[in-house]
Amino acid sequence: MRVVVLGAGVVGMTTAYYLWRDNHQVTVIDRQPAAGMESSFGNAGGLCPSFAGPWAAPGMVGKVLKMAMKRDAAIRFSLWPSPERLAWVSQWADNCNAESFALNKQRMQKVAHYSLRCLQALAEEADIDTFDYHAHGVLQLFRTPAELDMGRLSARTLESLGVAWQLLTPAEACRVEPALAATAHQFAGALHLPGDASGDSHKFCTALTAYLQQRGVLFRFNERVRRLLGDDREVDGVKLASGEILEADAYVVALGSFAPALLRKINMHMPVYPLKGYSLTVPIIDDAAIPHAALMDEHSKIMVSRLGDRIRVAGMADLVGYDQRVRTDRCKLLLRLTRELLPHGLDYDRATYWAGLRPMTPDGPPVIGATRLQRLYLNAGHGSNGWTQACGTSRIVADVIAGRRPEIDITGLTGLRFNLSRT
Repeated sequence: MRVVVLGAGVVGMTTAYYLWRDNHQVTVIDRQPAAGMESSFGNAGGLCPSFAGPWAAPGMVGKVLKMAMKRDAAIRFSLWPSPERLAWVSQWADNCNAESFALNKQRMQKVAHYSLRCLQALAEEADIDTFDYHAHGVLQLFRTPAELDMGRLSARTLESLGVAWQLLTPAEACRVEPALAATAHQFAGALHLPGDASGDSHKFCTALTAYLQQRGVLFRFNERVRRLLGDDREVDGVKLASGEILEADAYVVALGSFAPALLRKINMHMPVYPLKGYSLTVPIIDDAAIPHAALMDEHSKIMVSRLGDRIRVAGMADLVGYDQRVRTDRCKLLLRLTRELLPHGLDYDRATYWAGLRPMTPDGPPVIGATRLQRLYLNAGHGSNGWTQACGTSRIVADVIAGRRPEIDITGLTGLRFNLSRT
């Protein structure tokens, strides 16, 4: 089959890999000059299946409103009226309850753990070992009793899936990661997730591009997609901004936050909204002062990952539409939060900054698989878990296109829940 993949982030790239492995003729289209140049470029770097879970959680509505009112809030709303944002927030709020959280976290956990296994196999098959893979687990840090209670709720879901975890006291957390002894914060406890890892998704995309190019996959960089062509039954072409029309037997939309705009043109409404995040990357100058595990500070919503001789810190959730400008005030806030957590061992004078968009569904899981239109498939809406879930969802999409039954249950992961697919 001829298959066109729209998007060359880590989701699009892994989709292309699994389709190529099924002996399809694959063409990848992206507006950037290379792969992994948007959300995959400066993300947190965490490969954290045990930590994967929805942003929609019990108590989050009040927490978000409280945080958004502060000057230096980790969460920020645009005051500009937006029907898309209001509709998304309404659906998100409806999912901020214990029952929905447990169900959606379980669905995300399932695909995330599957995905890490797929990534490890892919890296071995393609001999990719240059993406700073680091398997030392995650420590999720809680500063308040309420946050610790949420950690206990997450742990119950992990236990039902057979995932290794351990709730730690502050002293125990410091024994696991001695670098935490220097932090400016007091913690109520921590959740240790030893099976998780980290890695540089941009480096991974670069290596995978070279591997696939050598094996006949065609990459069309610097190309913008104008619209999908077809009727109310099927998609039969992709029109580029240049006017060129590409025809194939199947089309996969892996455009992250930009998928909804393309789909709206064919009257398909995907409830994905971009949550803008920031990251900083800092060289390590004292290895002994830096944690080896990835850290998630639940209070400030920042994640710290080790990427080779660098530390990547990512956070913020700005609901400001598609504004990707790197704002100085947000960079300063992220730098301050990082210094408070890790005061030693980093060359903060050489920190670099980035901002990008996380394609979030209101309930948490991505949207993958077939749609109600023949030949059209989706692999989008991964939120802040794109790097963690990419290989798993891409393997599933390739299975669906090939007519194979996926290796895991995909209930709750398809577009059926948003009326985007038939079954």
